[in-house]
Amino acid sequence: PFLLPVSVLIGLLIYGFTPTYAAGISIVAVIMSSWLTPNRMGIKAIFDALALGAKNMVMTAVLLCSVGLVVNVIATAGIGNTFSLMITNWSGNSLLIAIILVGLASLVLGMGLPVTAAYIVLGTLSAPALYNLIVDGQIIQMFISGATSEEAKAILMLAIPDKIALLDQPLSPEAAQELLKLIPPDLTGTLREISLSPEAATFALLSAHMIIFWLSQDSNVTPPVCLAAFTGAAIAGTPPMATGLRSWKIAKGLYIIPLLFAYTPLLGGSWPEIFTIFIFALGGLYAFTCALQGYMENPVGLPIRLLLLVLTVALLMPTTLAVQGAALGCLVLVLIFNVKKSGGSV
Repeated sequence: PFLLPVSVLIGLLIYGFTPTYAAGISIVAVIMSSWLTPNRMGIKAIFDALALGAKNMVMTAVLLCSVGLVVNVIATAGIGNTFSLMITNWSGNSLLIAIILVGLASLVLGMGLPVTAAYIVLGTLSAPALYNLIVDGQIIQMFISGATSEEAKAILMLAIPDKIALLDQPLSPEAAQELLKLIPPDLTGTLREISLSPEAATFALLSAHMIIFWLSQDSNVTPPVCLAAFTGAAIAGTPPMATGLRSWKIAKGLYIIPLLFAYTPLLGGSWPEIFTIFIFALGGLYAFTCALQGYMENPVGLPIRLLLLVLTVALLMPTTLAVQGAALGCLVLVLIFNVKKSGGSV
């Protein structure tokens, strides 16, 4: 029953209903779904929930008003476009370096801002740059495969007429990158628009924002302002700042997920592709966490930790299915050995 309100919300948004209407119907779905459980909501519980929602809404509204001022200043002063150009220039058109730069910015913002504010600021500043780099990567893949569309060739005929013959054959990654660099900036935007289908462009934009949103989660566990860690410290009765530092270390696996958004079809792929990526990513995150903490189901030594790091790279990098399958099998063997080492059963 607890999935019913979420399903209703997602379904209404997919079918084009406004967020306000979808949220209102979802609230009704929450009440109705509670009637399918032993903990049914009565009149008092409904009004208590509405009152609590109103209190939380006030805090969120104040936060969004404050962030809105920042966003308007950024838009009016043109800082967003300038920052996007800075990211593109500093990264040397490398998507990986751009993600690292955005991650560093989120780390700094996370020290003083909650997740929502950090995401809005970072999204306003860096989403265009990440989107362009993701689309450029897909254009480079188009050049490499030699499957350039006629519309794209028409643009390239204006931009680089002396290189147009190269597009009828597959190119090396280096040659494709050099070819993209030769295109003037004013025509690059047009090439991005016509080279991707509307669906592919939507998923590229969604990937850019999901990268930023995921990196913004760092603010939950980054001292001195780490609300999630402080809440956990209050529950566990541990020192807040020490808990924040420990959580910041443990949560470093969150930096891996943005790389999956950027370099794999995790968002826009077919169901078999998404499921395959999910399985290997789950194994890679488990191996990375165990290597970082020195503990699987039982403590592990330095050689096993180094092996786990190698398996992490093999599982998470977009290599062949055979390599990733072998790495996953090796991880399972290491896990079995670790469990049996202490006399446990698998």
